[in-house]
Amino acid sequence: MVTIRRLAEDLGVTPMALYWHFRNKDALLDAMMGRVYSEVDPAVDELVTWGEQFRALMDSLAGVLRAHPSVAPLFRGRTNTSESSLRLTEVALDILRRGGFSPTEATQVSRHALSTIINLVAGEPGFAAREDAGELVDARRRARLFLEALPPDRYPRLIEAAAPLSACEDLDAYYDFGLDLLLAGIEEMAARKDQGRG
Repeated sequence: MVTIRRLAEDLGVTPMALYWHFRNKDALLDAMMGRVYSEVDPAVDELVTWGEQFRALMDSLAGVLRAHPSVAPLFRGRTNTSESSLRLTEVALDILRRGGFSPTEATQVSRHALSTIINLVAGEPGFAAREDAGELVDARRRARLFLEALPPDRYPRLIEAAAPLSACEDLDAYYDFGLDLLLAGIEEMAARKDQGRG
């Protein structure tokens, strides 16, 4: 948990030095989120489809959060009103509106997309144990052995999936698959809306 006192100690300053810049912990966390949002590229390539534009925006967001995985959980349930956050939301909503979604639907899609990206990063296999690679390998081995030892008559699918459930060798493929799954659903919703209007 982030505290002003602990952060000041880590930085080698007094808590009052931080309070000079941030009135409280919430202001500090908001500034951190704004800084992370500022790294997301909101540029839109007008030559590609709205779906490809939204994919590029989500790719950029995922890349930035992957570069700062320990702050990803901050984005759950916190509203950020920094200029960079507002700009990113504006771009996302505009892309989705051009995709045929109403303002309410675009808001829901945008919220679920952000939540999915946060959960992809915060739930990255092995994220919690990233600092100690040996500990991570051991935890994965124990998980695989546990799954393989389950009663085969009750859990045949868990047993056959023991290796992929207990390991994630290619994190880029993990992110690509998660984004593909999210965006395929969004594009399918848009296609159904088009068919309903036609």
